[in-house]
Amino acid sequence: MKFYSLLSLILIITLSSCSSVRVASDYDKQTNFTTYKSYAFYKPGIDKAEISDLDKKRILRAIEADMSAKGFTKSQNPDVLVSIFTKTKENINVYQNNFGFGYGWGWNPWFWGAGQNTVSRTTEGTLYIDLIDASKKELIWQGMGTAALTKKVDRKQEKMNQIVTAIMEKYPPETK
Repeated sequence: MKFYSLLSLILIITLSSCSSVRVASDYDKQTNFTTYKSYAFYKPGIDKAEISDLDKKRILRAIEADMSAKGFTKSQNPDVLVSIFTKTKENINVYQNNFGFGYGWGWNPWFWGAGQNTVSRTTEGTLYIDLIDASKKELIWQGMGTAALTKKVDRKQEKMNQIVTAIMEKYPPETK
């Protein structure tokens, strides 16, 4: 019985650790994205994000790294303003293992053992990254990524980097 409980727990941990970032993006199809070369963070939008200042810094560091890798430079007079928005949701999963052992032949209402429940809680976060045309003050691109969050402080930056990189892979959009 303990073996099956341990096996279920290992399966749950394995499945949750393999979960990836689910991403989506949307953009203004009339925009020529090749004209944008510089960026700055849009402080009013970032200030509204309902996460800790430490997590904001982690996200902004990850965005800076990705924007730099895409050839953007940070500027006081930017082409694009970058803003973020976040949402979190707690997921509670209950797994029920119904197994038992009986004696004798055939059905027996007096079986040994009992079903066990395994409860798993994960916090899922969604990060939106908005790119705003600085001169027109119009949203031109939005990327969204959803993933399970970690509570381990030493892994938070790594997780933020993973989420931001997955989102920013969608920028610039493939226009036809």
